[in-house]
Amino acid sequence: MSTRKYELVYVVSPELSDEQVTAVHDQVQAIVTRFGAEIERTDNWGRRKLAYEIGHHKEGTYVLEVINGTGELMKEIDRRLKVVTDSVIRHIVVRVDEEERVVNRTRTRRTSQQHRRRIARGLPPEVQEGEKRRDSDDRDDGGFDEAGV
Repeated sequence: MSTRKYELVYVVSPELSDEQVTAVHDQVQAIVTRFGAEIERTDNWGRRKLAYEIGHHKEGTYVLEVINGTGELMKEIDRRLKVVTDSVIRHIVVRVDEEERVVNRTRTRRTSQQHRRRIARGLPPEVQEGEKRRDSDDRDDGGFDEAGV
């Protein structure tokens, strides 16, 4: 199977200590290692208020894991977080490699359209240093014309 990029976000019970949250991360790490995949990044977002109460919990510790692995790996992580781990309140797995591909494709298409338009106007394809537009919030005069004040 091909390797894809996934984001796993899980919310851990607020009663757990930092060591216990690290233990949950270590469980995920062990599963990932067993499947021969890798965790690209781990972000502990800390304790946050939940949008709604889940099983008498009003807040939880959020953790984001960016994982490069297969679908089978993500099925196993999903199963383990549902069944085995009681300390995880909620979790979600999202495949993000397709979205990154769409964003890159859109960025490339917009850049090429910009280059075509500039060439049609008789300009060089790349924006030159002196011709960048000044936004209204970059103006020193607060957006007023000198003559109108």
